[in-house]
Amino acid sequence: MIPYGKQDVSQDDIDAVVDVLKSDYLTQGPIVPKFEKSLSDFTKAKYSVVVNSATSALHIACKALQVGPGDMVWTSAITFVASANCALYCGANIDFVDINSNSYNICIESLTKKLELARLSGNLPKVLIPVHLSGQSCDMKSIFELSKEYGFAIIEDASHAIGAMYTEEPVGNCKFSDIAVFSFHPVKIITSGEGGAAMTNNPKLDQKMRLLASHGITRNTELMENVPDGPWYYEQLSLGSNYRMTELQAALGLSQMSRIYSFIQKRHQIAKRYNDELKHLPLTLPAQGNENYSSYHLYIIRLKLDAIQKSHKEIFEELRHEGLGVNLHYIPVYHHPYFKKLGFKKGYCPEAENYYREAISIPIYFGLSDDLQDQAIETISKVLST
Repeated sequence: MIPYGKQDVSQDDIDAVVDVLKSDYLTQGPIVPKFEKSLSDFTKAKYSVVVNSATSALHIACKALQVGPGDMVWTSAITFVASANCALYCGANIDFVDINSNSYNICIESLTKKLELARLSGNLPKVLIPVHLSGQSCDMKSIFELSKEYGFAIIEDASHAIGAMYTEEPVGNCKFSDIAVFSFHPVKIITSGEGGAAMTNNPKLDQKMRLLASHGITRNTELMENVPDGPWYYEQLSLGSNYRMTELQAALGLSQMSRIYSFIQKRHQIAKRYNDELKHLPLTLPAQGNENYSSYHLYIIRLKLDAIQKSHKEIFEELRHEGLGVNLHYIPVYHHPYFKKLGFKKGYCPEAENYYREAISIPIYFGLSDDLQDQAIETISKVLST
């Protein structure tokens, strides 16, 4: 089975983790801040807070922006559930914006219309979470302009997009957002096993997220409300969580950062071969915006079902039966039973549902050889031609 995604762990990565195992620090030590600095240097964001998952990063980002009961948070209808759950963890309400039919990111026209109606009803979002699906940035300039007009904060869910570029600048620099979140899950561009990061240019948000990720506790005397009782003293200033990243995870992530350019370059090579070899098939291939340089976390094809004598499900199952570990990213979030119980119904975001009926993610990862990619191309061609 050829998987749709897979980590690439080198001997240098292994050595970096072993070095930590031999050191005095397994949890909080010198490697975590080094990993944070490498992310800040790479993205040009001023601050980076690494945590144990992108889900945790989304949660502390919402809390740092004071999302709470009675607030409204909007996100894309096509994303992993964590992009919505982070608002629910804070007691806020969630709503969804339909996607653009080409990029599969938030549709600016749909967002604008939804904001106009929300202003009339007095139910504007406090935070918008645009999702950079597959590693291609949303139209952040337009979203930023809308945020100034309608007064919402922005958390970029850039879980797929470390190494991507937007307007020739790194995704994650927070030029058009308050906070940007990365994921370091094994199938992402780089991995720390599990892990995530929240980037920002705002020192107050950095300070809040750092506290929230570590129980709300500080040992910094400048932040304390009381005079320390002694050198052992610490204070809990807010209700935080234990979302800290370990030294082991940070060592792996830091080591992987040394290869990020080669990771992205290889994904682009794979995408180009797919573009060249699959263009004759009844498929819609991924579109790339003029201002974007994707990280190609995913390569998503859409089936032109009118030209194929098989259903979406039949094609998916045949590809898997032939040894191709395809997947689907994602089910519209509001289709899940939990969200149906919140009142969402099918038909809410029509373009997201069109996408769901046609989309399949095919293999793309650093270790995908030409031979394996040839096998994937041949399998797709065979299944769509029979």
